[in-house]
Amino acid sequence: MTDEDRAHWDDRYARCAPVPVDAVAAPQPLAAYEHLVPTAGSALDVACGPGVAAVWLARRGLRVEGFDVSAVAVERARDLARRSAVDDRSRCRFRVVDLDHGLPPGPPVDLILCLRFRDPRLDAALVERLRPGGLLAATALSEVGARPGRFRVGPGELPAAFSALDLIAAGEADGEAWLIARA
Repeated sequence: MTDEDRAHWDDRYARCAPVPVDAVAAPQPLAAYEHLVPTAGSALDVACGPGVAAVWLARRGLRVEGFDVSAVAVERARDLARRSAVDDRSRCRFRVVDLDHGLPPGPPVDLILCLRFRDPRLDAALVERLRPGGLLAATALSEVGARPGRFRVGPGELPAAFSALDLIAAGEADGEAWLIARA
């Protein structure tokens, strides 16, 4: 990622108010599939932003690691974890990572969230990082119900990209695409 892009994200997160602890809830699309989300094990939150989804997972009992390119977002995520009493290094931790260099190495996990971020170069690494039976939840901006754009996926792109997984549910509408699948 360029320094200009990184500065854009830092500026964007710096302008946002801290997330209130009582606003932490299941992210879309997991809200309707919360019964499938494990309550133990480990998870990754790829492009975690201010850490809302990671903190929600940690509150459920998972050990969560979140990655984001923005140092400001990572500091916001650490603050939210602290205020939510899940900041123990083994429960919820965050790192500044430029995903243009790939997914950081690590052990297989039970759940991967990749919400509102799409980089097809990471698809194989995400699938490989899931434990057998592990869950992937992904969302992206979509051309379905919106104009095409540089960061928008085409119709059917998410299910095709993760066809090696067992599809649980997927949808596309109003400029967003989502998928939940199991390894």
